[in-house]
Amino acid sequence: MRIRREREQNTSTPTKRRIPLRRLKVSPRLPVPDHIQKPPYVGSKLLPEISSEFQIHDEEGITRMRAACQLAARVLEYAGTLVRPSVTTNEIDKAVHHMIIDNGAYPSPLGYGGFPKSVCTSVNECMCHGIPDSRQLQDGDIINIDVTVYLNGYHGDTSKTFFCGNVNDAAKRLVKVTEECMERGIAVCKDGALFRKIGKRISEHAEKFGFGVVERFVGHGVGTVFHSEPLIMHHRNEKPGSMVKGQTFTIEPILTLGTTECITWEDNWTTLTKDGSLAAQFEHTILITATGAEILTKC
Repeated sequence: MRIRREREQNTSTPTKRRIPLRRLKVSPRLPVPDHIQKPPYVGSKLLPEISSEFQIHDEEGITRMRAACQLAARVLEYAGTLVRPSVTTNEIDKAVHHMIIDNGAYPSPLGYGGFPKSVCTSVNECMCHGIPDSRQLQDGDIINIDVTVYLNGYHGDTSKTFFCGNVNDAAKRLVKVTEECMERGIAVCKDGALFRKIGKRISEHAEKFGFGVVERFVGHGVGTVFHSEPLIMHHRNEKPGSMVKGQTFTIEPILTLGTTECITWEDNWTTLTKDGSLAAQFEHTILITATGAEILTKC
C-alpha cells in the first residue's frame, strides 16, 4: 500500500510547498433574529450528549427532513461558488449565515458546544471542524465546507470538499476518491442492511488508492436532534445493528493522503492530520427506504 501511494504521489504535478495552517483572527459570532426557531442546545456551552434515540420518521417528519436537507444542499452549493483565492473563510461563514436565516432557519453549528461560527470550514490538512477565521484561501487549497441547518425542528446536514484555483493531481485524486467512497457507502444502504457494510465498502475503495480512512470521526443519526445513534463507522468494523425504513443518518467519510492520526488545537474543535498531509471529506444525509436510500441533501 505504501509503495502504491508513493508511486502515485511521485507522478503528480510538482507544486510549491504549502504553508501549515495556524489559528488567525476569529470574529464575533453573528446574531440570529428572535423569530428564528433555535435548537435546545443554544445558550449552553456544554457539548450535548449523543442521543440514544434513532431518528425514525413518519410522513410528516420525512417531509420536514426533506425541506431542511434541501435548504442545506442549496446553502452548500452557494458556499462553493464563493471559494476562490483571497476569500477568507470568515467571509464564507458570513454569507452562509445570512442565507440560512434569510430562509427562516438556524445555522446548527452556531453555539453547539460553544462552537462560535455558523459553518465549519476545513482547509487542506484540517480533517474537520475548522473554525472560520481571517485566513485567505490560497491558490491550490482544498476546503471542506460543512453546512447544517435547523428548519422547523429538523436538522439537515451535508458537506463537500471544493477546489480553490489550480489544485495538484494528488489533491484532485484524494477528493475524487473520497466522494466515491461516500457514494459506495450509500449504495449498500436499505431497510434491513447491516451498518457495518458501509465501513467495509468505503475501506475497500479507499485502500485501492492507498488512502487512509479516519476512524475517529463518524456519521450519525440526524433529525430532530443534531447527533444521535446510530454512529456510522467508515472503516472496517463489527458494529452490530441494521437499518430501518424511515430512518435518517449521515455518511461522511474523511480520507487522508498520509496518516489518519490527528491533533486538535486548543479551541477543542479544529482537528488536523498529525503529519500535515491533506484530508478530504464528503457528507450526505440519507433516508432509508424499502429498496435503498434517498439522498436528502442532493440538489
